[in-house]
Amino acid sequence: MAVSMPVLKKQLLERIDTSDMVQVEKVERYIDLVKSFRKITKIVSSEGESITTENGAQKFTKAHPLISERNKLNAQIIALGKDIEVHVERKANNLDQGGYSDSDLI
Repeated sequence: MAVSMPVLKKQLLERIDTSDMVQVEKVERYIDLVKSFRKITKIVSSEGESITTENGAQKFTKAHPLISERNKLNAQIIALGKDIEVHVERKANNLDQGGYSDSDLI
């Protein structure tokens, strides 16, 4: 089941400090990466996971070139998702400590 993009964006924005433009930009990038991932997946599904190339008299089958791009996007999505989560956890920890961070301690 594919998650609706507006619902995904709303959920991510609720988890971050929306006054921090860096975090908002990360959410926007995350959404763009997910859109690209879905487009590539749709193309690979329609064209097949392997393609046949003809070079003169030679004919050979190889993996669809977009599969490697999809894998790269997947890695970027995971890394950016972890980065967003780390920020959310820090924010929650700071709230639990009364708004103080570890660097405030003597």
